[in-house]
Amino acid sequence: MKIRYLIILLFVFSLLSVFVGVSNVSPLDLFSLTETQKQVLLVSRVPRLISIIIAGMSMSIVGLIMQQLSRNRFVSPTTAGTLDSARLGILVSMMVFTTATPLQKMLVSFIFALLGTLLFMQILDRVKFKDAIFIPLIGLMLGNIISSISTFFAYQNDLIQNMSSWMQGDFSMIMSGNYELMLVSVPLLLIAYFYANKFTIAGMGEDFSRSLGLNYRQIVNIGLIISALVTASVVLSVGVIPFLGLIIPNIVAIYQGDHLKNTLVHTALLGAVFVLFCDVIGRLIIYPYEIPISLTVGVIGSGIFIYLLLRRKKYGL
Repeated sequence: MKIRYLIILLFVFSLLSVFVGVSNVSPLDLFSLTETQKQVLLVSRVPRLISIIIAGMSMSIVGLIMQQLSRNRFVSPTTAGTLDSARLGILVSMMVFTTATPLQKMLVSFIFALLGTLLFMQILDRVKFKDAIFIPLIGLMLGNIISSISTFFAYQNDLIQNMSSWMQGDFSMIMSGNYELMLVSVPLLLIAYFYANKFTIAGMGEDFSRSLGLNYRQIVNIGLIISALVTASVVLSVGVIPFLGLIIPNIVAIYQGDHLKNTLVHTALLGAVFVLFCDVIGRLIIYPYEIPISLTVGVIGSGIFIYLLLRRKKYGL
């Protein structure tokens, strides 16, 4: 799919996201809005649109980076324990720093997400049987162990309800003043684009990278830091969005190839379009009520994931 088609789809779904909802605002009335309609647009709809686009782009690119560095098409924040580690970090910040600010929570969550991802990569280096399906299964088991630890401490400290809100991705509570933390992802995406060629080389293996004069460990660490920080900001702001970083890079790889710099923009745009599409579906399917984004993305994403698993040899995944 060409970039211009993705941009057109992004524009169309952005309009739908802004103007579809319980408090309907018609595009025809854009220049004659009431004060209430202006407040709905500026306080709720526009911040929600920005957060959806940032979440879709950032989590898709994080999945692409992790797949490139691990050399496995089925590795992502969902299947590497990164999301579960970030959630544990938020829980720890609430337990240790009872009056923690969102920035402090994000920093603690970032540290835990980074440590969890590093642990997964260490396990990956020691696994000899590196089948395409076996590796993400290890990540899922690691994530479930971390999630169990989180549940135990949340139960001990009466924070089960708080933790359940992070498990369920939801954009309905996004308003002006509580989404700005996600803007941290924007410069990180620019850094990822700057290092795209180096990530591609690092994905070919440590020996090959060193033969080309690349500092392999440094590039891997930069990629993991970007992944952990983006994941922490998204989980803290909107919760967990499953399968996004898994399926979008694989779809792009089918028609665009494996060179990260060539696929980065496609991945970002398709990720934003996909999340916008799922968000609009979630707002219309049981209108005037709303289905959380984690449910719609989870259902559609899991179906696509199963299809990719069944057809992985055909697509070379």
